[in-house]
Formats: sequence, structure tokens, C-alpha cells
Amino acid sequence: MLQRLSIQNYAIIDELEIDFSGQLNIITGETGAGKSIIMGALGLILGERADSTVLVNKEKKSVVEGIFRVDQKAAISRFLQENDFDIADELVVRREIAVNGKSRAFINDTPVILSQLNELSSLLVDLHQQFDTLELGESDFQREVLDALANNGETLSTYQQSFREWQIVKKGWEQLKEQKLQFDKEADYNKFQYTELEEAGFKENELEEIDADLKMLSNAEGIKSALSKVYFELEESETPMVQQLKSLLNQLTIYAAYHPDLGALLQRLQATQIELKDIADEVDRISGHVNYDPKKIEQLNERLSLGYKLQKKHGVNSTNELLAIQAQLQQKLQAVLNIDEAIQQKEKEAAKLLATAKQQATKISEGRKKQVKPFEDKVNKLLAQVGMPNAKLKVDIKEAELNLSGTDTIDFLFDANKSGQFQPVRKVASGGELSRLMLSIKSLVAQSIDLPTMIFDEIDTGISGEAARQVGIIMKELAVKRQVICITHQPQIAGKADAHFFVYKEIVKDAVKTNIRQLSTEERITAIAKMLSGEKPTAAAMENAREMVRN
Repeated sequence: MLQRLSIQNYAIIDELEIDFSGQLNIITGETGAGKSIIMGALGLILGERADSTVLVNKEKKSVVEGIFRVDQKAAISRFLQENDFDIADELVVRREIAVNGKSRAFINDTPVILSQLNELSSLLVDLHQQFDTLELGESDFQREVLDALANNGETLSTYQQSFREWQIVKKGWEQLKEQKLQFDKEADYNKFQYTELEEAGFKENELEEIDADLKMLSNAEGIKSALSKVYFELEESETPMVQQLKSLLNQLTIYAAYHPDLGALLQRLQATQIELKDIADEVDRISGHVNYDPKKIEQLNERLSLGYKLQKKHGVNSTNELLAIQAQLQQKLQAVLNIDEAIQQKEKEAAKLLATAKQQATKISEGRKKQVKPFEDKVNKLLAQVGMPNAKLKVDIKEAELNLSGTDTIDFLFDANKSGQFQPVRKVASGGELSRLMLSIKSLVAQSIDLPTMIFDEIDTGISGEAARQVGIIMKELAVKRQVICITHQPQIAGKADAHFFVYKEIVKDAVKTNIRQLSTEERITAIAKMLSGEKPTAAAMENAREMVRN
């Protein structure tokens, strides 16, 4: 509920504060006193666009602030949590219009964008203005009314979960079918490419190794000649190096005992002689395996040529990259084999979820249809009470494709003059008719829907007497469990107030200013009497006003 509304420097309002009751709040005042200005200021904290022309005093900013008690309502707590606000029982919503005309919005002193403020305000306040159809003509609201009367909340929530699951699985099924079409287009080409690589049968690093082997074979004669020369010099010449070292080693060995450094030198010569002997043997072994083989060179060239051709075709530069492409093609071919099974599985899963959703939607639809006749009867009875005896509401339910709300298209049809020509509410009802129709409908669903603060701006246009009294009675009943704020010109409605506020103009420093104050019981009686008989109320009007307040 809206506990307090503070307004500073807004149009002809210098500064005012209103502490609202938690039940029925009535605002009255002469035409032009500034009631619409207060509503305009309230609209700012509800997310409406700011207008810099409201700054009468151009030297300071305009500030409108509302303090709301939320009592941990689930929808509001969810909004705060999703937008990273601290969850509290009290919310302070503020709009500021700077002297340069720029507007800023705050929730609990945290800056917010206008869309966030709009979303929150829809959870806090339900505003009905005379020429604003609001949600009455919207299909979502019309469905919510029937669902509230049918107690469909839990069933609808379960259905919506099933519907969303079905949509997800259905989308996956459709994607698999599209994927299969693509697979089928590519399957033959993929199979050809895979077979080509499989028949080539390359192993890891094979082409790189072939390239190295070819270089060696192409230079085999030169390599063998060089190896033979080295071996000859080490082992087979007239003075082979290995034998020369062995001879030098023997000569020094005789004198090893006579010089302390000769021992270490002998060890080095011995190690060198052994290493040269080993090198000679290794040279001989390598030489024995190096042979020029034209046939093998031809085979390797053919293999390398095939490899280079495939590398160029697939745009790669190594054997391992070719093998990776072969593995990818194998996976694609395997996927073609697996996708039919996956499609069948998804199709069965989607069909099962669809059947469940349809069953739940049918139950929801039956509950809605059962409420149509009693709902029409009750609304039409209330319309007669609030001064619209010739008006009729009719609920039209048609079958629709399965959607998040079920299988129903719901439309509220309206006939204002017993013409028998029912048209959608949004097309034919006037501002005053819409307001009273909305009041009648919401009074019926108030116990089933957790309605926020309800604000009615001049709902009484075109009515008086008993009809106005009935509007007051309905509002009074609505206000038992929720806050209602109403701007009215009707004394019958004003008499039902739990808190009565009077808007007036006063001269402050040669300037006209709008102000507001809460009336005492006696002041209320006088104000209502003036509404009944004019600026100088008669004794009868005073007594009548006293009776209205007392009852």
C-alpha cells in the first residue's frame, strides 16, 4: 500500500505530503483545485514520462516520492531479487526532475531505468483513469479474471511448465530433422572423401617420414662413398687412425710410471682410441644399409604425391591434419546413422509432453467455461447497481492453438444499450463505462487475485444518486482487504471514506498554490454537504451529509 506521497516543486504544488489510510481514501475538491496535478505527480513515480514544464520554480528540482509497504508480496520480492535490490517490507520510490529538465528515478535510493520503474509500479498500483481502458480490453487480463474465479492458479502453473517443456523438446526435434536434411545432402560427398582417405591409409607423420627417406635415398651414392672413405681412413688405410692411436698409446705406456701427468693423458688417449674404433664400426654398419634403390624411390614418390594431393584438396599441411579430417568425416557418417534414432526418440518425447499439456489445458478450459455464466450474471447485476441498467457484458470463449495460456481465446464483449450488438469492450465502452465495469469485475475477483493498491480517477462521471451510492458501497467492500484511493465529485462516494482528503488552492506570496489536507469528521460533513447543495449548505444538506458519514 501507498503509505505516504510527498511532492515538491511540481506545477503549482510547492510542497505537500499525504499520509494515506490502508483502506478507502477519498480525494475531493473543487474543479481546477489541483486534483489532476496530484495524479500527474503520482504518475511520475509509477513510471510515466517526465515533463520539464512542471518546474514552475526553475531554480530547484522537482521531487516526487512515494513510500510503499509491501509486506513481502511474492511478486514484488521476485522483482527485487531479479534486479539485485535488497528485499524489504518498505520501498521508497522517487522521481526527480532537474532544473535542466532531465529526469532520474530511484528505488530505495538506487538509480533505476524507467522500464524497471514501470515493472515495479504495475505490482504496486492499479491505476484507473476515466479515459484509459488499461488492461480491461486486454486478453491476458480477461483470462486472468476467469482463471481467478475458477481457481486455476496451480493447474495453470503446472500446465505452463508442461507447455514450456514441450516447446523445448519440439524445438530440439525440429532442429534434429533440419540437421538430418543437411546430413543427407552432405552424406554422399562425406562418404566419398572418407573412403578416399581411408584407402590412402596414412599413419601418423608418414608423409614427413617419406620426405626424409626420399632425401636420403636420392643422396645414397654420395652418402655411401663418404662413409666408405671415412671407414677406410679409420681402419683400412696403410696407417689407419685407430692403429696409429693404439701405437702412440703403447709408446707412452712404457713411461707412465715416471711422470705423474702421463696417467691421465693415457686414459684420454685410450678413450679416444676406443671411441674412434666404435665410430668406425658404426660407419661400416650405416654404410651397409645405405643403398640406392630406384624402385623404392619410385614407390615413395607415388605415396608422397598422393599425400600432397590430399593435403591440397583439404587445405592442410601435415599427415596428422589429414588424419584429423578423416576422423571428423567418420564422426559425421556415424552421426547420420545415429540421427534417425535420436529423431524418433525426440518425437516420442514431444508427443508425450503434448498429450499431457493438452489434457491439462482441457481441464483449465473447462474450469473457465463453468465460470462464464455466473460471472456474466454477477457483473451485469453490478452494472445495474452502478447506474448502467441497460449495459450487458458477455464472455466469448473460442478454441485456439495451444499456447502458454491454454487453448482459449477469451474476449469480453459489451453492449451499453440493449442493442443486442455485442462488441469487444475496448472498442465500444466509454471512459466512465470502462471505469465502472472495471470496478464491478475487480470487486468480484478481489478475493482470488492479490490486487495492489487501486486508484480510481473520477470513476463517477455520469452517475449520481443511488448509482453513486452503490459505487461507494463496492469500493468500501474492496477496501476491506486492500487500499483504495478514489478522486470523486460524488457525496455518496465521499461518505464511505476511511480517510477523506480535500484539495484546495491558496495564495502564498502572491502565487496560487495547490495544497491538500485530511479532513476531520466535522469537516467531512461540511465538505459533503457543500457537494450536495453548494457553497452555503442548507441544514437539510448538513443532516444528509451527517447521515452519509455515519453510515
